[in-house]
Amino acid sequence: MYFEVIVEAKKIDINWHPELSIYASEPFLKAVGDEYGWLGGFDDAGTLRCILPYTIIKKAVFRMVRFRVETMPLGEDLSIDQEKAFLNNVVKYFRTIGADMIIPATTNTIFRTYPDGSIAAPYGTFINDLTQPEEKLLSNFNATHRRKVRQAIKQDVQIREGIEFLKSAYDLVRDTFKRSNMGFMNYQDFQRYVESLGENIKIMIAEYQGVVQGCIVVPFSMHTAYYVYGGSIPVPHTGATNLLHWEAMRQFRDLGVKRYDFVGVRINPKEGTRQEGLYAYKQRFGGQLVQGYMWKYAIRPLKYFVYAQAVHRLRGGDIVDQEKHKFINE
Repeated sequence: MYFEVIVEAKKIDINWHPELSIYASEPFLKAVGDEYGWLGGFDDAGTLRCILPYTIIKKAVFRMVRFRVETMPLGEDLSIDQEKAFLNNVVKYFRTIGADMIIPATTNTIFRTYPDGSIAAPYGTFINDLTQPEEKLLSNFNATHRRKVRQAIKQDVQIREGIEFLKSAYDLVRDTFKRSNMGFMNYQDFQRYVESLGENIKIMIAEYQGVVQGCIVVPFSMHTAYYVYGGSIPVPHTGATNLLHWEAMRQFRDLGVKRYDFVGVRINPKEGTRQEGLYAYKQRFGGQLVQGYMWKYAIRPLKYFVYAQAVHRLRGGDIVDQEKHKFINE
Protein backbone atom coordinates (compact mmCIF):
# COMPACT_ATOMS: atom_id res chain seq x y z
CA MET A 1 0.00 0.00 0.00
CA TYR A 2 1.45 3.36 -1.02
CA PHE A 3 1.66 6.31 1.35
CA GLU A 4 0.08 9.48 -0.07
CA VAL A 5 -0.50 7.73 -3.39
CA ILE A 6 -0.48 9.91 -6.46
CA VAL A 7 -3.83 8.89 -7.87
CA GLU A 8 -3.85 10.62 -11.22
CA ALA A 9 -1.63 11.05 -14.25
CA LYS A 10 -3.00 13.51 -16.76
CA LYS A 11 -1.75 15.65 -19.60
CA ILE A 12 -0.68 19.16 -18.63
CA ASP A 13 0.61 22.18 -20.51
CA ILE A 14 4.32 22.26 -21.28
CA ASN A 15 5.94 24.94 -19.16
CA TRP A 16 9.65 24.45 -19.69
CA HIS A 17 12.32 26.66 -18.12
CA PRO A 18 16.15 26.35 -18.01
CA GLU A 19 16.17 24.77 -14.54
CA LEU A 20 14.59 21.67 -16.11
CA SER A 21 16.28 19.13 -18.37
CA ILE A 22 16.66 20.28 -21.97
CA TYR A 23 15.03 17.00 -22.97
CA ALA A 24 11.75 18.26 -21.48
CA SER A 25 11.62 21.29 -23.79
CA GLU A 26 8.92 21.50 -26.42
CA PRO A 27 11.17 22.11 -29.47
CA PHE A 28 13.17 18.99 -28.66
CA LEU A 29 10.12 16.80 -27.97
CA LYS A 30 8.51 18.00 -31.20
CA ALA A 31 11.64 17.14 -33.20
CA VAL A 32 11.87 13.54 -31.97
CA GLY A 33 8.23 12.48 -31.68
CA ASP A 34 5.14 12.30 -33.87
CA GLU A 35 3.15 13.24 -30.76
CA TYR A 36 4.50 14.64 -27.52
CA GLY A 37 3.56 16.28 -24.25
CA TRP A 38 3.91 16.35 -20.49
CA LEU A 39 2.09 14.17 -17.98
CA GLY A 40 1.59 15.55 -14.50
CA GLY A 41 1.30 13.48 -11.32
CA PHE A 42 -1.30 14.80 -8.86
CA ASP A 43 -1.80 13.76 -5.25
CA ASP A 44 -5.12 13.36 -3.43
CA ALA A 45 -5.19 17.09 -2.68
CA GLY A 46 -4.84 17.93 -6.38
CA THR A 47 -1.28 19.19 -6.00
CA LEU A 48 1.10 18.67 -8.92
CA ARG A 49 3.95 16.57 -7.55
CA CYS A 50 5.95 15.51 -10.61
CA ILE A 51 6.23 15.77 -14.38
CA LEU A 52 7.04 13.18 -17.04
CA PRO A 53 7.61 14.40 -20.62
CA TYR A 54 6.88 11.86 -23.36
CA THR A 55 6.93 11.28 -27.08
CA ILE A 56 4.92 8.88 -29.21
CA ILE A 57 6.57 7.39 -32.27
CA LYS A 58 4.46 5.95 -35.07
CA LYS A 59 5.95 3.13 -37.13
CA ALA A 60 3.73 1.13 -39.48
CA VAL A 61 0.80 -0.01 -37.29
CA PHE A 62 2.60 0.67 -33.99
CA ARG A 63 2.18 3.61 -31.60
CA MET A 64 5.16 3.48 -29.26
CA VAL A 65 5.72 5.68 -26.23
CA ARG A 66 9.31 6.70 -25.54
CA PHE A 67 10.50 8.80 -22.64
CA ARG A 68 13.41 11.21 -23.19
CA VAL A 69 13.97 12.06 -19.53
CA GLU A 70 12.97 10.42 -16.26
CA THR A 71 10.24 11.52 -13.85
CA MET A 72 10.97 15.06 -12.66
CA PRO A 73 9.89 15.60 -9.02
CA LEU A 74 8.59 19.02 -7.98
CA GLY A 75 10.22 19.27 -4.57
CA GLU A 76 12.40 16.84 -2.67
CA ASP A 77 9.73 14.73 -0.98
CA LEU A 78 8.48 12.49 -3.80
CA SER A 79 9.01 8.97 -2.46
CA ILE A 80 9.86 5.91 -4.51
CA ASP A 81 6.44 4.44 -3.70
CA GLN A 82 4.72 7.60 -4.87
CA GLU A 83 6.66 7.61 -8.11
CA LYS A 84 5.81 3.95 -8.69
CA ALA A 85 2.12 4.70 -8.17
CA PHE A 86 2.40 7.57 -10.63
CA LEU A 87 4.05 5.33 -13.24
CA ASN A 88 1.27 2.76 -12.80
CA ASN A 89 -1.19 5.52 -13.69
CA VAL A 90 1.00 6.67 -16.59
CA VAL A 91 0.58 3.21 -18.11
CA LYS A 92 -3.19 3.49 -17.64
CA TYR A 93 -3.18 6.88 -19.36
CA PHE A 94 -1.37 5.59 -22.43
CA ARG A 95 -3.72 2.61 -22.61
CA THR A 96 -6.69 4.99 -22.76
CA ILE A 97 -5.21 6.98 -25.68
CA GLY A 98 -4.45 3.91 -27.78
CA ALA A 99 -0.70 3.45 -27.36
CA ASP A 100 0.55 -0.06 -28.06
CA MET A 101 3.68 -0.22 -25.94
CA ILE A 102 6.25 1.73 -23.97
CA ILE A 103 9.70 1.05 -25.39
CA PRO A 104 12.98 1.61 -23.49
CA ALA A 105 13.81 5.25 -22.84
CA THR A 106 16.85 7.04 -24.21
CA THR A 107 20.06 6.20 -22.33
CA ASN A 108 20.18 9.52 -20.48
CA THR A 109 16.95 8.47 -18.75
CA ILE A 110 17.47 6.67 -15.42
CA PHE A 111 14.23 5.96 -13.58
CA ARG A 112 14.28 5.41 -9.82
CA THR A 113 11.56 2.76 -10.14
CA TYR A 114 9.24 1.16 -12.68
CA PRO A 115 5.53 0.31 -12.94
CA ASP A 116 3.97 -3.00 -11.98
CA GLY A 117 3.90 -5.42 -14.91
CA SER A 118 6.79 -3.84 -16.76
CA ILE A 119 10.02 -5.54 -17.85
CA ALA A 120 12.89 -3.80 -16.09
CA ALA A 121 16.69 -3.85 -16.07
CA PRO A 122 19.33 -2.07 -13.98
CA TYR A 123 21.09 0.84 -15.62
CA GLY A 124 23.13 3.82 -14.49
CA THR A 125 25.20 6.84 -15.35
CA PHE A 126 28.12 8.85 -13.97
CA ILE A 127 27.34 12.46 -13.08
CA ASN A 128 29.88 15.15 -12.20
CA ASP A 129 28.78 17.89 -9.81
CA LEU A 130 29.71 21.16 -11.54
CA THR A 131 28.91 23.30 -8.49
CA GLN A 132 32.28 22.26 -7.00
CA PRO A 133 35.36 24.48 -7.34
CA GLU A 134 37.30 23.86 -10.55
CA GLU A 135 40.30 22.54 -8.64
CA LYS A 136 38.10 19.98 -6.87
CA LEU A 137 36.56 18.86 -10.15
CA LEU A 138 39.97 18.10 -11.62
CA SER A 139 41.26 16.48 -8.43
CA ASN A 140 38.35 14.03 -8.61
CA PHE A 141 39.69 12.69 -11.91
CA ASN A 142 41.63 9.45 -11.87
CA ALA A 143 45.39 10.18 -11.82
CA THR A 144 45.79 8.86 -15.38
CA HIS A 145 43.01 11.13 -16.69
CA ARG A 146 44.56 14.15 -14.93
CA ARG A 147 47.94 13.37 -16.44
CA LYS A 148 46.47 13.02 -19.93
CA VAL A 149 44.62 16.33 -19.61
CA ARG A 150 47.80 18.13 -18.58
CA GLN A 151 49.79 16.40 -21.31
CA ALA A 152 47.29 17.43 -23.97
CA ILE A 153 47.40 21.04 -22.76
CA LYS A 154 51.21 21.02 -22.73
CA GLN A 155 51.34 19.60 -26.26
CA ASP A 156 48.95 22.31 -27.50
CA VAL A 157 45.86 20.24 -28.27
CA GLN A 158 43.25 22.84 -29.18
CA ILE A 159 39.59 22.69 -28.18
CA ARG A 160 37.16 24.50 -30.49
CA GLU A 161 33.41 24.91 -30.19
CA GLY A 162 30.66 25.92 -32.61
CA ILE A 163 27.89 24.86 -34.95
CA GLU A 164 30.34 25.11 -37.86
CA PHE A 165 31.74 21.75 -36.71
CA LEU A 166 28.41 19.98 -37.20
CA LYS A 167 29.46 17.93 -40.24
CA SER A 168 32.88 17.06 -38.79
CA ALA A 169 31.25 15.89 -35.58
CA TYR A 170 28.68 13.84 -37.46
CA ASP A 171 31.37 12.05 -39.49
CA LEU A 172 33.40 11.27 -36.37
CA VAL A 173 30.41 9.93 -34.42
CA ARG A 174 29.13 7.88 -37.36
CA ASP A 175 32.54 6.34 -37.99
CA THR A 176 33.05 5.61 -34.30
CA PHE A 177 29.72 3.80 -34.16
CA LYS A 178 30.64 1.91 -37.32
CA ARG A 179 33.87 0.63 -35.75
CA SER A 180 31.70 -0.94 -33.03
CA ASN A 181 29.30 -2.43 -35.60
CA MET A 182 26.56 0.00 -34.57
CA GLY A 183 24.35 2.05 -36.82
CA PHE A 184 23.84 5.80 -36.48
CA MET A 185 21.19 8.20 -37.73
CA ASN A 186 21.58 9.87 -41.12
CA TYR A 187 22.98 13.38 -41.40
CA GLN A 188 19.60 15.02 -41.96
CA ASP A 189 18.19 13.53 -38.76
CA PHE A 190 21.32 14.51 -36.85
CA GLN A 191 21.05 18.06 -38.16
CA ARG A 192 17.39 18.22 -37.16
CA TYR A 193 18.26 16.91 -33.69
CA VAL A 194 20.90 19.61 -33.21
CA GLU A 195 18.73 22.39 -34.62
CA SER A 196 15.85 21.46 -32.31
CA LEU A 197 18.06 22.36 -29.36
CA GLY A 198 18.92 25.84 -30.62
CA GLU A 199 21.46 27.52 -28.37
CA ASN A 200 21.18 24.70 -25.82
CA ILE A 201 23.78 22.45 -27.41
CA LYS A 202 27.55 22.58 -27.73
CA ILE A 203 29.54 20.84 -30.45
CA MET A 204 33.19 20.69 -29.44
CA ILE A 205 36.19 19.26 -31.25
CA ALA A 206 39.80 18.59 -30.28
CA GLU A 207 42.54 19.39 -32.82
CA TYR A 208 46.21 18.48 -32.81
CA GLN A 209 48.51 19.96 -35.42
CA GLY A 210 45.50 20.90 -37.52
CA VAL A 211 43.93 17.42 -37.49
CA VAL A 212 40.61 16.84 -35.72
CA GLN A 213 41.10 14.12 -33.10
CA GLY A 214 37.67 13.81 -31.56
CA CYS A 215 34.37 15.51 -30.79
CA ILE A 216 31.58 15.66 -28.25
CA VAL A 217 27.96 16.71 -28.75
CA VAL A 218 26.40 18.03 -25.52
CA PRO A 219 22.81 19.29 -25.11
CA PHE A 220 22.37 21.35 -21.94
CA SER A 221 20.29 23.61 -19.75
CA MET A 222 21.07 24.93 -16.28
CA HIS A 223 19.84 21.57 -14.98
CA THR A 224 22.35 19.26 -16.71
CA ALA A 225 24.77 19.00 -19.62
CA TYR A 226 24.51 15.61 -21.34
CA TYR A 227 27.43 13.98 -23.14
CA VAL A 228 25.07 12.34 -25.58
CA TYR A 229 27.39 11.64 -28.55
CA GLY A 230 31.13 11.43 -28.97
CA GLY A 231 33.53 10.25 -31.60
CA SER A 232 37.20 10.13 -32.48
CA ILE A 233 39.63 9.06 -35.13
CA PRO A 234 40.86 5.45 -34.67
CA VAL A 235 43.97 6.49 -32.72
CA PRO A 236 43.53 10.00 -31.29
CA HIS A 237 46.43 11.93 -29.83
CA THR A 238 47.00 11.06 -26.18
CA GLY A 239 44.77 13.10 -23.91
CA ALA A 240 42.72 14.76 -26.67
CA THR A 241 39.38 13.24 -25.65
CA ASN A 242 40.13 13.67 -21.95
CA LEU A 243 40.80 17.35 -22.53
CA LEU A 244 37.54 17.66 -24.49
CA HIS A 245 35.53 16.59 -21.44
CA TRP A 246 37.56 18.70 -19.05
CA GLU A 247 37.11 21.82 -21.16
CA ALA A 248 33.39 21.06 -21.53
CA MET A 249 33.02 20.77 -17.75
CA ARG A 250 34.86 24.06 -17.27
CA GLN A 251 32.69 25.88 -19.81
CA PHE A 252 29.43 24.51 -18.46
CA ARG A 253 30.46 25.26 -14.89
CA ASP A 254 31.17 28.87 -15.89
CA LEU A 255 27.69 29.06 -17.45
CA GLY A 256 26.11 27.92 -14.18
CA VAL A 257 25.13 24.43 -15.34
CA LYS A 258 24.83 22.18 -12.30
CA ARG A 259 25.75 18.70 -13.60
CA TYR A 260 27.71 16.95 -16.35
CA ASP A 261 26.10 13.62 -17.22
CA PHE A 262 28.14 10.97 -19.06
CA VAL A 263 24.84 9.44 -20.28
CA GLY A 264 24.58 5.82 -19.47
CA VAL A 265 26.62 2.85 -18.32
CA ARG A 266 25.68 -0.78 -17.92
CA ILE A 267 25.84 -2.10 -14.38
CA ASN A 268 28.50 -4.76 -13.74
CA PRO A 269 29.52 -5.04 -17.40
CA LYS A 270 31.18 -8.25 -18.51
CA GLU A 271 34.95 -8.27 -18.15
CA GLY A 272 36.86 -7.55 -21.35
CA THR A 273 33.90 -6.08 -23.23
CA ARG A 274 33.53 -2.68 -24.86
CA GLN A 275 30.91 -1.87 -22.22
CA GLU A 276 33.43 -2.49 -19.45
CA GLY A 277 35.85 -0.15 -21.19
CA LEU A 278 33.22 2.59 -21.43
CA TYR A 279 32.31 2.14 -17.78
CA ALA A 280 35.95 2.50 -16.70
CA TYR A 281 36.56 5.49 -18.99
CA LYS A 282 33.56 7.41 -17.66
CA GLN A 283 34.19 6.40 -14.04
CA ARG A 284 37.71 7.82 -14.14
CA PHE A 285 36.37 11.36 -14.58
CA GLY A 286 35.37 11.22 -10.92
CA GLY A 287 31.61 11.50 -11.13
CA GLN A 288 29.08 9.75 -8.89
CA LEU A 289 27.45 6.57 -10.13
CA VAL A 290 23.69 7.07 -10.20
CA GLN A 291 21.96 3.72 -10.51
CA GLY A 292 18.34 3.09 -11.44
CA TYR A 293 16.33 1.31 -14.10
CA MET A 294 15.39 1.10 -17.75
CA TRP A 295 11.99 -0.45 -18.42
CA LYS A 296 9.38 -1.20 -21.06
CA TYR A 297 5.74 -2.20 -21.04
CA ALA A 298 3.46 -4.22 -23.31
CA ILE A 299 0.21 -2.27 -23.33
CA ARG A 300 -1.21 -4.33 -26.19
CA PRO A 301 0.54 -7.70 -25.86
CA LEU A 302 0.02 -8.97 -29.42
CA LYS A 303 1.41 -5.84 -31.06
CA TYR A 304 4.23 -5.77 -28.52
CA PHE A 305 5.10 -9.40 -29.30
CA VAL A 306 5.30 -8.69 -33.04
CA TYR A 307 7.48 -5.61 -32.49
CA ALA A 308 9.74 -7.36 -29.95
CA GLN A 309 10.34 -10.26 -32.33
CA ALA A 310 11.37 -7.83 -35.07
CA VAL A 311 13.78 -6.03 -32.73
CA HIS A 312 15.25 -9.37 -31.65
CA ARG A 313 15.89 -10.40 -35.25
CA LEU A 314 17.42 -7.05 -36.19
CA ARG A 315 19.50 -6.27 -33.10
CA GLY A 316 19.34 -9.24 -30.78
CA GLY A 317 16.89 -7.39 -28.56
CA ASP A 318 16.78 -3.93 -27.00
CA ILE A 319 18.81 -2.68 -24.05
CA VAL A 320 16.31 -4.02 -21.50
CA ASP A 321 16.46 -7.47 -23.12
CA GLN A 322 20.26 -7.37 -22.97
CA GLU A 323 20.44 -6.25 -19.33
CA LYS A 324 17.40 -7.76 -17.60
CA HIS A 325 19.31 -10.89 -16.55
CA LYS A 326 21.16 -8.66 -14.08
CA PHE A 327 17.95 -7.62 -12.40
CA ILE A 328 17.36 -8.89 -8.87
CA ASN A 329 13.79 -8.58 -7.66
CA GLU A 330 14.18 -7.47 -4.06
